[in-house]
Amino acid sequence: MSKMNGKQKRQRLHVRLRNKVSGSTVRPRLSVNFTGQHIYAQIINDEVGKTLVSVCSTEKTLKSSNIRPNITGAEKIGKLIAERAKAKKIESVVFDRGGFRYHGKVKALADAARSGGINF
Repeated sequence: MSKMNGKQKRQRLHVRLRNKVSGSTVRPRLSVNFTGQHIYAQIINDEVGKTLVSVCSTEKTLKSSNIRPNITGAEKIGKLIAERAKAKKIESVVFDRGGFRYHGKVKALADAARSGGINF
């Protein structure tokens, strides 16, 4: 049996987590992903396989704000996803941490989304 690197471990955890967490029309799934340079957050309805709201640090409107994949950047993305969700009348979601530990920037994004008015 070969050793797994960090990315493979996270992907394996994410598969296990996705067996338990699924978005619906009533409570869509808030999925987060962090790469070395960017932050991605999406609200997804898994019943129809459609992304309802998305925010990423690569958007043209956010390029000027120079969002880094750290705690402050995660807070900005969390607030922005909450604003866009409120505009689409989404108030309650299921949180999918994407195999990342609920700590640091994942927790910061979740707390910012909660403070923006999303319940999960």
